[in-house]
Amino acid sequence: SVGEYDEMGTGPTGKEEAHRALAGEVREGFQCRYYDENEDMFTKPYEWKHCVGMKVGQTYEVHWPHSAAGACGTTNQYQTPFYDGVFCNLDMETLVTLTPQQIASAVGVQAQIFTIVNDESYYYPNLMRGMIVDGEKG
Repeated sequence: SVGEYDEMGTGPTGKEEAHRALAGEVREGFQCRYYDENEDMFTKPYEWKHCVGMKVGQTYEVHWPHSAAGACGTTNQYQTPFYDGVFCNLDMETLVTLTPQQIASAVGVQAQIFTIVNDESYYYPNLMRGMIVDGEKG
């Protein structure tokens, strides 16, 4: 992703709009370099039904947790808060006996970075099933 996703990337909003009420000042993270305010697919509004607060043209990082101690492959795989989905098949008595390395060996996260566009030719039907692994992606 060198030259695609870094501190030189841009989007429709900056850190002045990305603050959280209790977080105070927020450091703007990396963004993709694809945003072009002159192209409709980056600026045409979209009526979000589930992803409240997202903006077309903005960069988002999506994570897929995986765990040998979790509920992978079940309807509970993507529970929130995050730790429920990762450790929900592990009782507390066992959990407290594990070393940090044992936990790190059993839990992992895949991530992909997206610039949200309002263009049906970029449609991907179901990211809940996991990251895009196709050609150069993933």
